[in-house]
Parts: sequence; structure tokens; C-alpha cells
Amino acid sequence: QIAFMTLTLFPIRLFFAAFMMLLAWPFAFIASMGPEEQELEKPLSWWRKIVDILLKAIMRLMWLAGGFHWINVKGRRALPAEAAILTVAPHSSYFDAIPVTMTFASIVMKAESKDIPVWGTLIKYIRPVFVSRSDQDSRRKTVEEIKRRAQSDGKWPQIMIFPEGTCTNRSCLITFKPGAFIPGVPVQPVVLRYPNKLDTITWTWQGPGALKILWLTLCQLHNSVEIEVSKTKIFLDNLAHCVSSVYSRALGVSVTDYTFEDCQLALAEGQLRLPSDTCLLEFAKLVRSLGLKPETLEDDLDKYAARAKKMKKEKVDLEEFSAYLEFPVSHTLESMFALFDENEDGIIDIREFVIALSVVCKPSKTLETIQLAFQLYQSENETITEEDLAHILKTAMGVSQINVTHLFRAVDEEEKGKITYDDFYRFAELHPHFAEDYLYADQMGAEGGLETSSLSAPNGICTDFSPENAEDKKPLQKKLN
Repeated sequence: QIAFMTLTLFPIRLFFAAFMMLLAWPFAFIASMGPEEQELEKPLSWWRKIVDILLKAIMRLMWLAGGFHWINVKGRRALPAEAAILTVAPHSSYFDAIPVTMTFASIVMKAESKDIPVWGTLIKYIRPVFVSRSDQDSRRKTVEEIKRRAQSDGKWPQIMIFPEGTCTNRSCLITFKPGAFIPGVPVQPVVLRYPNKLDTITWTWQGPGALKILWLTLCQLHNSVEIEVSKTKIFLDNLAHCVSSVYSRALGVSVTDYTFEDCQLALAEGQLRLPSDTCLLEFAKLVRSLGLKPETLEDDLDKYAARAKKMKKEKVDLEEFSAYLEFPVSHTLESMFALFDENEDGIIDIREFVIALSVVCKPSKTLETIQLAFQLYQSENETITEEDLAHILKTAMGVSQINVTHLFRAVDEEEKGKITYDDFYRFAELHPHFAEDYLYADQMGAEGGLETSSLSAPNGICTDFSPENAEDKKPLQKKLN
């Protein structure tokens, strides 16, 4: 069927969809000219209303050309003055742009998008909130702009936000980002469903690429989409929790406490893949709960690493750990301390905290973490022992036991009983898959063996995050060592 559709229906659909987008461009270009804010301070002029209707019709024809013959909409969309923000979930594909083109609500997008030929003009027409990656204050400015528009009593278009912040496979909902709820204004949830027999829609950071998804979707005879607008407009203070509960009931799926950052950490492409029973996911949550912000985490890592190198002793108690981090003792700090308290004797090795933080900061940069660990563990002649390497890798992978003998002997070619970082680096350059060859292989079949999550998940969420496995899932281990 795919071969037949590729030669017949696919090129026709692609041509008409592209034609409709090009047809929309001059209307969007003309309508987006002029002073933006002054135009929004007053009702739309008659010609802009006509352009608005024309663009919505053209966009609907574009989706029709793509096989979305009818779009089932349930419920009534609130007026901007009733609910300034529309939250849409689950977010699983770039086809989630369908409700955007039906409403022309403003969305939050990266600033680079406006420079895309044709598509960038269509984006500018809906007056998005642009986020600049080059601006360090971008997050704060984005929140302030969302708040300003949301509190304008309907003068600005509604803002449509995908609170998950990334595409998932719809098997569960991940923790919502707070941006949609900070303004404290009424929020109306919108539920998206794609009840197709064959899922060609889902597009996550692992799995089929964007072009393959487009090709397979256009080869489908018909693509179904349902948009359910909730009757409930959430007014409460705990907006994120209340809104996610609405989605959970409507979709019949679980709400997890995992975030996009957790998924990135678990599925990082570094040489050390985290095992399914790693404590580092729990550690990452505690890091965020402690108030260490993602955008400053690498600077914090440098500060803590430098401080650890200057300390005269590696072992510290809770009070010393609190002073080291410059955070008061709290339940979160005690929980983090317990992760590293191997013998439950009230002291931890501060070097292990630095290594774990490095993995959370740079999950894909294995060698940078190992280099930092060597600097913390090495003797005066810049070497470490097999026992040191075991401590480093146990902490970097968040497991209680690991056999590094095979790896250490492979690196220690001269059988000196000690290695330098240069030795390890040269070995890693020659054996980029050293973890799979010398660590994971040794653990397979051993009691309490290392179950690696390096196996690719089908749609970008590792299997441990799936609600279907919740009952069988092993609890997180208490300690990193």
C-alpha cells in the first residue's frame, strides 16, 4: 500500500499542501505588516477579518489535502476574556499545529522560526511569543510577555501552549511546565486525539524522522483527529495539577512525575547509558527541587567542583554538606544526602555528588564527566586505581554495584595497577562503545545485573516511564553506591 500510495497519492497531496501554503503567504504577509500592538488595541478592521477567514479556509484546505478530511471538534472554545490561555495536550507531533491554524491563537516559539521562508511569515501573522536561545534572560522575558498578554482583558489573541514542552508518544502525560500557569488567569484545556488504526503521526526525539512521518501520513487514505475543548475553565491556584488531572481523565492515561529533562537524562546518547534502576533520575529531581536552575547548572557544577578540590577531606556530614552547597538543611537536602550515604553512617563522599551533578548537567558528554572525576580522585602522580574507577563509574551510572575489572585491565595495558586520564581517553577513542563491550556485557547474567536502557524505545519515551509497567517497575534504589 505504501509503495502504491508513494507513486500515486503522495506526490499529489504534497503538491496541493505546498500550493496552499504558498497561497496563504501573500495574505499573511500583507496582514502582518504595520504596528502590531496598536492594531491589537482595537477591533480588527473589516479587511483583516476577511484575511483571517481566508487564511483559516486555506489552512483547512491544506490539511484536507494531507488526508485530514474531517476534524471532529467537541466543546466550545472560550472567548479570550473568559480564558486567555488554551493548554493543548498530549503534544505528540507537528500535526498538532491543526488547532493552531483553526484558531490562529498565539503560540510560544523559538525566535529562529520567523526566518523560515514562507512558514515564518505565517507564524508572524499569529503574533507568537518568541523565545531567543541567545538571550540568557529569554525565559524570564517569555514568562513576562505571556503574563502581559494574558492579563490584557482580551485585547491580545488567546495564547495556545503545549505544557508538556516536548513531543511524547501519548502513552502517558509528563510533568507540565509552569509557563502557562504563572499568570494565574483562567486556563481552558484542549485534548488532542489521533484515533487512527496505524499511527504515522507520532514524532518524538527518538523514532522516525520528520520527513518520514510526513511521507507515511500522506500515504494514508484518511487521517483522523479529534479536538475536545474542555467545558471546565480552571481558576484555581494549583493550575498545573488541576489541568493535568483533566487531561488524565479525558485520555485515560497516567500522569507521571517525570519531566522532559528526565527523559533526556535517561536516553542520553553518551557512552554511559543509564540503567533502568539508576538513582540519578531521583537525584535530578532533588537537584531541581533544591532550586538549582537548568540554565545555570553548568556554572554551579564548576563552582562545586572547584570547592571539592580545595577541601582537605572528601567525607562530610549533613551540616558540612549544607554549608558546602550553601543551602539550609531541609527535607530535600536530607533526601539528597541519603542517596550518597552508602553505609548509613552519616557521612558521604563529596566527590560523588560532583560526579552525579556532572552527569545531570551533561548527560551526553561522558568523557567530560570522567575527566572531572579523574581530577577529583587522582593521586599526586595523576593516576587512579581500579577501586577509584569503580567508585567513579558506580556514581556516574547511579548503581550500587558494578564490575570494572575487565575495563580497567583493558585500559591498563602495561599492568601497572593504575591509570591516568590520558590512558582512559586514548582507550575510549579506540573503543567508543567501551561501556557496552566492557561494562554492560560483564553485568548481563549476573545476580542483580545491570539492565541498560540503551535499547531504543519505540517512540522516544523509555519503557520505564510507561504507565502500563507501573506495577512491575522496581523501586528506585536508595543509594548511588
